[in-house]
Amino acid sequence: MHLHPNRQAFAALLQSSGDAPVVMANLLRFRDVADYANTPELAPDSPISGAEAYRRYAAHAMPFLAEAGSRVLFDGAGGDTLIGPVDERWHRVLLVEHRSASDFVAFATNEAYLEGLGHRTAALADSRLIPVTAAPRS
Repeated sequence: MHLHPNRQAFAALLQSSGDAPVVMANLLRFRDVADYANTPELAPDSPISGAEAYRRYAAHAMPFLAEAGSRVLFDGAGGDTLIGPVDERWHRVLLVEHRSASDFVAFATNEAYLEGLGHRTAALADSRLIPVTAAPRS
């Protein structure tokens, strides 16, 4: 299960991307029932699905994305893997563009944003976050 980046990953992203725009490819697999064990203060009164918990996370996160100058380029349903492990299935795929890696890091470390991050953790059984930058033109 992979849910949170580490400090080394942030540092490597900043070093490799500089001020170039970066698109974060999000691959998301939801829990059947959201798990708020680590953030009971965010838990709803009755159990909800992982997908519903992620909707709550997204509603919380969107104003902070906009404030950072970022935008969702694509939000779609996932599916079975065509190339890769046959048992790897993603429920949702998001592509989020940030003006730069440093803008992404500023968004991702914003204290007010972090207050709602527990919805994302409760929602997800697994995830991948892949930074993508434009390839050099030859």
